[in-house]
Amino acid sequence: QAQLAESGGGLVQPGGSLRLSCAASRSIFNLLNMAWYRQAPGKQRELVASISGGSGRTNYADSVKGRFTISRDSAKRTVYLQMNNLKPEDTAVYYCNRSPATDLDSWGQGTQVTVSS
Repeated sequence: QAQLAESGGGLVQPGGSLRLSCAASRSIFNLLNMAWYRQAPGKQRELVASISGGSGRTNYADSVKGRFTISRDSAKRTVYLQMNNLKPEDTAVYYCNRSPATDLDSWGQGTQVTVSS
């Protein structure tokens, strides 16, 4: 089964930046619509940003528009999430997966992002 490995999280002050990476073990993921999701404590997982497998069209949740940028490098089988002007409410575990994805899909361990002063 193809696997996804998220990395790049950490502790950052409000207003800071982080770049998350999601490396896929199989090139098939280059054909898929991919997305970043996040889950904060006590909340349901939510879609943050998505990118299509063909045209590279992107979509963002209203809460991150203008601050986050999703991109992909097919040669590296990697999807990125550049996060700028981070806010405390961005604190969550961030996951990548195909788009759309459900609880029935296989999920990685995610990467923790904590925004705090």
